[in-house]
Formats: sequence, C-alpha cells, structure tokens
Amino acid sequence: MAAQRDSAPVQGTGRQNRLALISLTSLFFIWGFITCLNDILIPHLKAIFDLSYTQSMLVQFCFFGAYFLVSLPAGHLVKKVGYQKGIVAGLVVAALGCLLFYPAASMHSYPMFLSALFVLASGITILQVSANPYVTLLGPAASASSRLTMTQAFNSLGTTVAPYLGGLFILNEAVNAMASTPSADSVKMPYLILTATLLLLAAIFAWLKLPHIASAEAEADEVITGSAWQYRHLVLGAVGIFVYVGAEVAIGSFMINFFGEANIAGLAESDAAKYLTYYWGGAMVGRFIGAAVMQKIAAGKALAFNGLIAAVLVTLAIVTSGALAMWALLLVGLCNSIMFPTIFSLALNRLGKHTSQGAGILCLAIVGGAIVPLVQGMLADSMGLQLSFILPLLCYGFIVYYGLRGAKVNETLLKEQA
Repeated sequence: MAAQRDSAPVQGTGRQNRLALISLTSLFFIWGFITCLNDILIPHLKAIFDLSYTQSMLVQFCFFGAYFLVSLPAGHLVKKVGYQKGIVAGLVVAALGCLLFYPAASMHSYPMFLSALFVLASGITILQVSANPYVTLLGPAASASSRLTMTQAFNSLGTTVAPYLGGLFILNEAVNAMASTPSADSVKMPYLILTATLLLLAAIFAWLKLPHIASAEAEADEVITGSAWQYRHLVLGAVGIFVYVGAEVAIGSFMINFFGEANIAGLAESDAAKYLTYYWGGAMVGRFIGAAVMQKIAAGKALAFNGLIAAVLVTLAIVTSGALAMWALLLVGLCNSIMFPTIFSLALNRLGKHTSQGAGILCLAIVGGAIVPLVQGMLADSMGLQLSFILPLLCYGFIVYYGLRGAKVNETLLKEQA
C-alpha cells in the first residue's frame, strides 16, 4: 500500500494538479522578488544609518538566519496542518513582516528594520517548507525535479525584476529625500503594497481547493516511526543546499567588487551593478531550459553536469583576468539555474511521511547564504578577492559529487521502513 501511495501521491485530477502548479508559481515569484529586494535595502540602509559594511551585512544575516531558526518548527507545523494551510500561514507571517517596515521607517530604527526582516524571512521560510515539497509531490516522482525547476524559474523572474523596481521606487526616492534630510520613508509604500499583495494571496490560497497529499501528511492520531535524519540522501542534500545557496549568494555579493578590480574590468560600482542582471537573469533562463531538458535526462546527471561547468567557470575567474574572468563569473548564474530545485527534489525523493520534516531540514540549510559569504569575505581580506573564489569552487565540487553519488536512495532502509 505504501509503495502505491508513493507512486501516485496526489488525490486529485490532472486538471487540479495543473491548477495547483499555476497557483504556486505566484508564490515562487513573490518570495524571489522580496528576497532580492535585500540587495536594494543594504546600500540604502547603509547610507541612511551611516553603517559599516559589517553592520549593513546584518540585513542578510537576519534574513538567512531566520531559515536556520524557523525551518524545523515550520516542518512540524506543516506536518500537523498540511501543505495548503502551511502556505496560508507563511503568507500571513510574511505580510506581517512587510507591515513592520512602516513603523521601522517612522521610528528611524535600524534594529526595528532587522526585526521586520526576521519576521518577513520567517514567513518565507514557512512558504518554502510548504510549497517546495508540495510541488515535488504534485505528480510522478520521475518528473519532480522538472516541476520544481519550472516553478523556481518564476522565483528567478522575481529576483530579476526586483533590482530594477526596487531601484526605481526605493533608491530613486531615497536620493531625493537625502538631498534634504536622511530618511527611510521611501520603503513605506513599496512594503505596504507587498503587505496587501501577500494578504490577498493568503485569502486566495485559503479559498482554493488544492489536491490533498495523503501519503506525505500525518493523520491526527497517527504515530510516525523513524526520522528524516536517517536518510543519507536527505542529509547530503542538506549539505548540498547549504553550499549551493552559500556559493550563489557569495558570488552575487562580491561580483560588483570583483568587476571593479583593475585587472578584471575596472568598472565603477554603478556600472558593475548593471551586470548583475545577467547573473540573475541567467538563472531564470536556465531554469526554463532545465525544466524541459530534465524531462529527458536524469536529474542527478543534469545536476552533476551543471556543477562541473560552474566549477570550470569559477576556476577561469580565479586564474584569468579581463573580460574572460568577468564573463566566466557571470555565466555561473546560468549553471546555478537548476541546482536548488534539483537538489531539493532529489533529497526529498521517497521520504513519505517524513517529507515535511525533510523539507524543514533542507530549508534550515539555506543558512549557507549567511555563512559562506562571510567566510569568503575573511578569505578576501587575507588572500585577495580573486583567490577567495576558491571557496565557491569547493562548493560546486560537492554538488558534482551529490549529483553522481550522494543522491542515491538507500533501498535497504526503505525496505526496513515499509
């Protein structure tokens, strides 16, 4: 009976599954958009509050730190209430976080901004724990990576659009305000709009009749034996998420400084920032391509291939100079495209009742986005910026290993659990 439910986990029609996937793409877009707005907030708040670089990086630390603290409780919440109610809860909490930006700006308080970011990220963490595994279970396991890659493409669309709109509505307004008195008021209206949008989405998802996934949800009186931690491919997948998110965020964080190096491109910050669109846009394009390709190619092989090419490109960025080093680093974004959804779906493969706990563990590993960039910063201070990219290189090396070997399911353990 368990094997049958794993092979056909969703109690819904093909039309219901398609409607659910279409609805979920809006969530992936909105949390990608909100996450990438941090890149706009950092320089804005740094100028407003006269912060050091270390102090301004507390924005990312508080944001990604929420994943570490909230992911496991979020997994328990989803296990109890189900994926749909988990999505609604995540949207409401994220809306509260956006709303807190208004008093933070009115009080002109940086600690209040950090608190608002933590609440916002907590909501997005609950969304990740709910929506990512739900997408993997909306259909056959063989195409789970393809489905999650497609929805993640809309996440990348959000990260591509956010810098432009954030610069237009936050930074441009901030420049005008700074001409008179330093003020954080320019964030009020954008985040109030986000609050309203998130609450509207919460109402829609509370109303929608989404397919129920019985094989991955616990009944109220059901006793679940074992733990997601006993699955080797999940634990290694968590390491994969940690190093992938860390490498992606680190490269994006240091890219502007890297392009400003005299032996690379010697670009001013404002000019170098424009090239970030290629990095994040490459991830978006690659996810649309990857969703189609992985209908034909095994997810593990596709992951290993992308990891290998990313490692080669980072190596070129380390050992060469000029336009070659610059474009090699930019093209890493294209390779990053399928990594998160592929690692995530491979790690959750055949976890059954432990799926929600496994999703919480994987989202906990997103804290790599706070730790890896910090370590690379230390390396950059001690050995130079260009050589510091050896850390992302090592991260991609592990991803190659996971795609080839680490993602394989322990069949013996599955038989024991049956």
